[in-house]
Amino acid sequence: MRLIHLGPRQLTRPHDDFSLFEVRPVTGLIGAEIHGVDLAEPFGDDVAAELRRALREWKVVFFRDQDLTPDRHLEIARLWGEPESNPFFPAGDKVGISRLAKDSQAIGMENIWHSDHSFLAQPARGSVLRAIEAPPHAGDTMWADMAAAYDNLPADVKSRIDGLEAEHDWVASWGLLMNEEQIAELRERLPTVRHPIVKKHPETGRPTLYVNEPFTTRIVGMPEAESEELLEFLRAQARVPEYQVRFRWAPGSVAIWDNWAVQHYAINDYHPQRRVMERVAIAGDGWD
Repeated sequence: MRLIHLGPRQLTRPHDDFSLFEVRPVTGLIGAEIHGVDLAEPFGDDVAAELRRALREWKVVFFRDQDLTPDRHLEIARLWGEPESNPFFPAGDKVGISRLAKDSQAIGMENIWHSDHSFLAQPARGSVLRAIEAPPHAGDTMWADMAAAYDNLPADVKSRIDGLEAEHDWVASWGLLMNEEQIAELRERLPTVRHPIVKKHPETGRPTLYVNEPFTTRIVGMPEAESEELLEFLRAQARVPEYQVRFRWAPGSVAIWDNWAVQHYAINDYHPQRRVMERVAIAGDGWD
């Protein structure tokens, strides 16, 4: 058993000093609902700045009853950066929007903790996900704070991983849906990449544990058995309930998350119902 300690800098958040909208924390550590902002309507730079601050502090923010057009969905994402497409997601009607329509038996990145696009040299900055159709009592999503996960690593583990890099690759996950020819074609533009196991968030300076189940494949320079044993321990940190927030979707709900700070997990428990979402990923320029 390991004691999980969430210190004062993590649990004391200035959620009451937002003057342009209301911030309602969902947990003491991660996740907050924003009330008093209509994302469908234009707003000023002052609101945009407070939204960016709310995301920086809470890592994932939620909105209810939002009626976004595809164009406005893209505009909201641009508050943080340029939209980018996932090469494995079906495109929607607008470039940059991925439409994810499935029942719970569809194959996809569900039931697994992951960080979007970690298989890219510059992983996605964040995502803006909106619910088009949602099961009434299932299909939630969870997010985990990976800075808190790093903070609570044993001291000997922190020392062991300091300065190490890990390889990230898509073949063992998305490649399962492809034949050898398709994999070879994609491999030319999506080679294996390396990222530090601990990356500093460029805005907050927080050390963040950066490994995930589907894409992190091995620790560079470490024997295979030792690498897999250590990676399994590090990947498991996202599963700690104290680091998590859980969100129940409804049509019109929107979640925006900091992909540099969290992992997320889509809960696949809604068969035979359908879950239809539209997502814009935000390009990760600036986190080398």
